[in-house]
Amino acid sequence: MVPSDDGHDHHPHGHSHAPASATGRVLGAAVALTLTFVVAEALAGWFGHSLALLSDAGHNAADAAALGLSWYGLWIARKPSHEGMTFGYHRVAIFAALVNSVSLVVIALVIGWEAFARIRQPELPNGGLMIGVAAIAVAVNVTIGLWLHRGSKDDLNVRSAYLHMVGDAVSAFGVVIAGVFVAVTHAQWADPIVSLLIAALILYSSFDVMRESATVLLEGTPGGTDMPGIVTAIQGVTGVLNVHDLHVWMVGPGVVACSCHILVSEQSIREGQQVLRTVVQKLQHRFHITHTTVQIEVEGCEADDMYCGGQARK
Repeated sequence: MVPSDDGHDHHPHGHSHAPASATGRVLGAAVALTLTFVVAEALAGWFGHSLALLSDAGHNAADAAALGLSWYGLWIARKPSHEGMTFGYHRVAIFAALVNSVSLVVIALVIGWEAFARIRQPELPNGGLMIGVAAIAVAVNVTIGLWLHRGSKDDLNVRSAYLHMVGDAVSAFGVVIAGVFVAVTHAQWADPIVSLLIAALILYSSFDVMRESATVLLEGTPGGTDMPGIVTAIQGVTGVLNVHDLHVWMVGPGVVACSCHILVSEQSIREGQQVLRTVVQKLQHRFHITHTTVQIEVEGCEADDMYCGGQARK
């Protein structure tokens, strides 16, 4: 017989530090390059009377901070777990992503405020200077974006930094267009209008990262997780009668955890262990869950009590 208070299993999992190390070096170089350009763009915007350039410089300054936070998040997440931090420091990267996205919202609001002020009191900027500096900004941001693209696919923290770079490249291109309008038509409205568009772009790009970061910190189900599919997969294992108290959450980039109770008929301990291993392997291979804890019970909770102990589904 399998005792009801036994049967826990933690699937062994390893994490490769080589990609994180390479991405960390890329982020370090990106911070240095971005800070250098921020100083040049801010000076150009100030002396060229261009709010669009100043807005883009502010956006780039936030990006430098964002890249620095992302680098720190990657570095601290590599520290090994210990008895005080049993899951390690993976959540630091999520905090960094959240801070990055919130900083983008603040910058967007400041840019919008200044743009409306410039519309009320228009000032003709230096169109040629706008075009030249913004074109360099496009090149810088595209270069950094290409550096970060590979790491952004699997790491929310790196993706937040990557989105910063993409947003900067697009906004800098908008400044180029505004500079052309100013140089050709001497239109004073082009500079603040492009600044407003940059602010809107910043808000849009920050929303998904903010939502995903908040979901992770609230231990919500990771996006794209097929919870009914997980239930069906567990119930489909030979020997499993039912499953309840099922929880799936993300600890940090690349670390998805799951815990559940499964109900089985009376059987030997060896048979119970085989059921447990099959469940864990199926969750890893089909749903990419890297850390699973399963409790085997001969008599468990009601079948309707799927996701939270003591609270039946409506």
